[in-house]
Amino acid sequence: MDFLTFFGNDFKVVMPELYLFTACLFLLSYGVIFSTSKSLNYPIIQLNVGWLSIFSLGITLSLLISSPVVTMSVFNNLLIVDAFSTFSKILIVSSTLVCCLMSMSYLNNKKVNSFEYFILILLACLGMVCLVSTNDLLALYMSIELMSLSFYVLAAYKRSSEFSGEAGLKYFILGAFSSGLLLFGTSMIYGFTGLTNFEEISKVVTGINGVTDVVTYNGIIIGLLFVAVALLFKIGAAPFHMWAPDVYEGAPTPVTAFFSIVPKIAIMALLLRLFYSTFYDFASLWQPIFLYTGVLSMLIGSIGALYQKKIKRLMAYSGIANVGYMLIGFSAGTVESMSGLIIYLIIYVVMMVAFFSFVLGTQTEKDAKLNMHVSDLSNLGKVNPVLAMSVTFILFSMVGLPPFAGFFGKMYLFLAVMQSELYTVAIIGVLSSVVAAFYYIRIIKVMFFGTSNHYVTYKQMDKLNALVLSSSLFFLIFFFAYPTPFLLCAHKVSLGLLL
Repeated sequence: MDFLTFFGNDFKVVMPELYLFTACLFLLSYGVIFSTSKSLNYPIIQLNVGWLSIFSLGITLSLLISSPVVTMSVFNNLLIVDAFSTFSKILIVSSTLVCCLMSMSYLNNKKVNSFEYFILILLACLGMVCLVSTNDLLALYMSIELMSLSFYVLAAYKRSSEFSGEAGLKYFILGAFSSGLLLFGTSMIYGFTGLTNFEEISKVVTGINGVTDVVTYNGIIIGLLFVAVALLFKIGAAPFHMWAPDVYEGAPTPVTAFFSIVPKIAIMALLLRLFYSTFYDFASLWQPIFLYTGVLSMLIGSIGALYQKKIKRLMAYSGIANVGYMLIGFSAGTVESMSGLIIYLIIYVVMMVAFFSFVLGTQTEKDAKLNMHVSDLSNLGKVNPVLAMSVTFILFSMVGLPPFAGFFGKMYLFLAVMQSELYTVAIIGVLSSVVAAFYYIRIIKVMFFGTSNHYVTYKQMDKLNALVLSSSLFFLIFFFAYPTPFLLCAHKVSLGLLL
């Protein structure tokens, strides 16, 4: 009775998370009971679980949108619900829902009794939803581990492929190493402050300086450095990007799409909350780290993608470059740069959704493993000119050509960086975009003018992927017509985080 008295309102605030957790348990029980039923002849229920998962994510999304709570800390400040966390959750859940939609045709074609895929997706989504609301070091570690453990299994999900097993093993080993760094960093911060709550830590570190509290000051810096490195690994930023190309290539393509889209949202949201709300007084120390990492990510991602012949490896390096753009916006440290970062993150998610819906919807008969090469797209402009033109528009947006949405995303970021007088960084970003234009336009060249030594056929795009592709393409083309709601939302969220 006392427990309900103290935490009754808290449970109401976290109703979306509770619902998602309950849905995971229900779907897991449903899958285990029915898939092993001898009387039902061991039915294949992966599509049933898939649609139920999509339904559950839709209900979670509606709960988040209709939540009346503006700002509230729950469970003794373990989690915080505010405009920033709610916005991040909506973006995470909606992106996960779209990834599940894109996965349906892939799983249907494989005809494997493996309903666990959607359970793992929901558990990873639950971890990321809790991660963006975390207000304590303990909640941070538990949330990020729930997310990471689901990712390790998803990477090795295709058990019949040795490449998928290798990807899962690499991701697990390097991910466990980064989790160790994160745990060591949080232990250092706790050891020198005696606190785990973000708000309490921010009050303590405000009065610390490097003259009177030398040991404590240096200890917190070391702990913060380890935390930063661990989170940069999780987001795939250079020079901690070594796992990304191999994992993206080896994992099943729906999993690669999920890795490319959703974790970026969660980790960037965590970085903003942790470093701007808690350790803002150490900004002069951590800002250069993220700034140099962002510049390095842009260069390594853009140059590395030039030599890639496989679509998934190319998109892995493209993702590294895009993380670099986000990090330079993160490092600028102004409301405008944070707004630009949020706008760019939204546009990046839509671009990745659009491109992977095309990849998943046009599996070549030659390439049953969905490890598509750039050369496999040759003559697509002749076979299906409408689809080829749609992909061209998506790639133009990735390049950053006006009037597509990608241009405005980069423009907002670079203008905010220049307002912070980081002119050299902005110039490097523009040059990186110019280099990126080469490998994006190369795909367009192959589609319309490429020749191939073998005959490539494409299956007809299924309705779900076609719907996702058309909706995303509409957003990318017509974003310039009415960007005001997104700009106002990004500005409001940024102010809510800083104030």
